[in-house]
Amino acid sequence: SEPPAPQHMEPTDANKKQKMSYQMATDSDWPDAWHMPDAVEDQTKPNRLEPNVPATVDELKKIGLCYWKMDAESYEYPVKAVPWNPENATDPKLKALRDDRGYSYADIITIHPDYLPDFEKKIASFFEEHIHDAEEIRYILGGSGFFDVRNLEDKWIRIHVKKGDLMTLPE
Repeated sequence: SEPPAPQHMEPTDANKKQKMSYQMATDSDWPDAWHMPDAVEDQTKPNRLEPNVPATVDELKKIGLCYWKMDAESYEYPVKAVPWNPENATDPKLKALRDDRGYSYADIITIHPDYLPDFEKKIASFFEEHIHDAEEIRYILGGSGFFDVRNLEDKWIRIHVKKGDLMTLPE
C-alpha cells in the first residue's frame, strides 16, 4: 500500500463568495471527534477525556468546519506535486467541489520519511499551534491522522480523519 498523501487546496480571493451550495456529508458520515484534556503527554495518542466527551457535528459546524466524504480509491494522484493543479483532478465530485468553492491551487504531499523532505522537522511543526490566513482544506488520500481545533469556548477538539475525508478549517 502507498503511504498517506494529504492534499491541500486554497480558494482564490475572487471565489470566496457563498461556499455552501455543494452538499456536505450527512451528520452520520462525519469523522469521529472528541474533546481533549487541557494537558496531554503524547500528542500522537488519541487523548480523550475520561469519560470520553464526543464533539457533535453541530459544534464542529459552529466553528466553521465543513466535511465531505470522497472516493479516494478510484482516482490516481501523484505521490508529490507542489504545486498541483486541481484542474487535473479526474474525480467528478472533487471537480464539482473545486468549482463550487473556487479552489484553484493545491499541493499534494506524502507524509512519509521517503517522500517528505525534513520529515522529522515537518512532523514536529504539525504539533505546533498555528493559524492560516486562508481556509485550510485537507483531503486525505491515504492513511489517517488527527486535526486539533479550538471550539468557541477555546477548548481543544480532536478530529480523527481517514482516507477519503475532505475537511475545511476556517481561516
